[in-house]
Amino acid sequence: MSAHLQPELPPHSDPVVAEIIAQLKQQLEAQSQQLDAHQKQQQADARELAYARLKIALLEERLRQERIARYGKRSETLSDLQLELLDLEPGVSSEEVAAESEREPIAAPPEDQQPQDKPQDKERRKHPGRQALPAHLKRIEQIVACTAEQCACGQCGKETRVIGYEETEVLDVRPAEYFVTVIKREKRACKCCEQQGVCTAAVPERIAPKSLLSDRLIVDIVVAKYCEAMPLFRQQASIKRDAGVSIALSTIDDAVMRVGELLVPIAAAMKRELLAGTYIQADETPVGVQMHDKRGKNHQAYMWQYGSPGKGVVFDFRMGRGGDGPKQFLGQFNGLLQTDGYSGYNHVGGAKMVHACCLAHARRKFVDAVKVDPKDQDSARAVAIMDELFAIDRQARDNKLDHHARQVLRMAKAPRLLEQLRAETLALQKKALPKSLAGQAASYTLSLWQKLTLFLKYPELELSTNIAENSMRPIAIGRRNWLHLGSKKAGPKIAAIFSVVESCRRLGIPIRNYLADTLPGLADSSIQALAELTPEAYPAKQAN
Repeated sequence: MSAHLQPELPPHSDPVVAEIIAQLKQQLEAQSQQLDAHQKQQQADARELAYARLKIALLEERLRQERIARYGKRSETLSDLQLELLDLEPGVSSEEVAAESEREPIAAPPEDQQPQDKPQDKERRKHPGRQALPAHLKRIEQIVACTAEQCACGQCGKETRVIGYEETEVLDVRPAEYFVTVIKREKRACKCCEQQGVCTAAVPERIAPKSLLSDRLIVDIVVAKYCEAMPLFRQQASIKRDAGVSIALSTIDDAVMRVGELLVPIAAAMKRELLAGTYIQADETPVGVQMHDKRGKNHQAYMWQYGSPGKGVVFDFRMGRGGDGPKQFLGQFNGLLQTDGYSGYNHVGGAKMVHACCLAHARRKFVDAVKVDPKDQDSARAVAIMDELFAIDRQARDNKLDHHARQVLRMAKAPRLLEQLRAETLALQKKALPKSLAGQAASYTLSLWQKLTLFLKYPELELSTNIAENSMRPIAIGRRNWLHLGSKKAGPKIAAIFSVVESCRRLGIPIRNYLADTLPGLADSSIQALAELTPEAYPAKQAN
């Protein structure tokens, strides 16, 4: 108790009474100090308890996120998240999960109460029936004759005649046939003029002139590895099994590296074409590299991917994820660059370059928040609003609108949705824990808000970099099969192979035909001729 609250007692003449009063004052002061100490301890305990509860909530969220990542669905759709994740909710029994699964679906509101701007579901199309096989494939007829009993008329006994056929088309395949091509170059000489010497036919152009493998087999190996993620040692075993020939793994690897070496100038020409444009989407993914330094560990390098929707793609190999990679690749590029929120893309390009970000990455963070907390309606509403934004572009694609017409559609619907999304995100940021998934999603979205909404200003800008992410799938799948790159020197060559392979996939060019037509003699091509040999130029060259 403070001094000004203590009652003022008149001095007592009796020394005994005065002494008792002094002792009581001392006891009162001691009890007051103890009470203050208990109050401070109680406040400290309350703060520690609140912190512990927040920490427990975050740890539970991380645990559920780990369970979802390991055992849950990979889809980002929210239609069945509540049901799929009920079994992860603490205190929810299996009976409740079963009851939820049997519940009738929520009835849709009347048509007059439905929002006008909500995208309409596509009309259910009729089943097209049996799939028609492409007309360009060779047809080989197999005639199935009638039996002897069917060849005689059942009434008069006379021989029947063929009046037609019931046709059924099936896709067939011939197993790979291995054979040895013997290249015999003519040697000519004149019997009358021995001094003229011997003339020998020129050496045919080959991908790897001294290799034991033919051009067709080398192309087949490259396609199998970089399109189908089949490691070289498996292909070696396949050749041994089917042809009975043991080809050294080093021979196969040298042939593949030769292809990469030949395609490096092609990739450089593709890079020049890409940087001459106005719009680039970029992404990166890790790849392991053997270092041969006796540590027994792979170095984590990165494949950086740069491309433009509807055009080719260029991969750039770097030993790290620092900003020097995109800075060196982009140089003074002054167009549109669209990426995720990774800081390595900051401060790159020219002074006039515009940096936009991917809305799908922001949406993904809100989806993760809903996955760990199915009751998080704020994050679910944010996802729903973003879905309406993506529905605008989907409507434009379905109607085959050009960029200008799509922008008119965007400006009619998107501003209102963006206003709602920003309001929802601001409200969520105020009440969510900063380190929770919902809080991180809100902070991420608001920090990149200007870059996420640039599509209102630039008609050619896509809402997401999903096209770029799809181009990274061959590498992601390949990592699980061929595991790593053999050396640092192999990185640029493999990046060149991926650039050509993925560009052909995007542009719908048969990769086998392109490689077979382009690789032989490529080493003797001039730098000026490389622009005519890129995948984008290939269709025009074939047409001529």
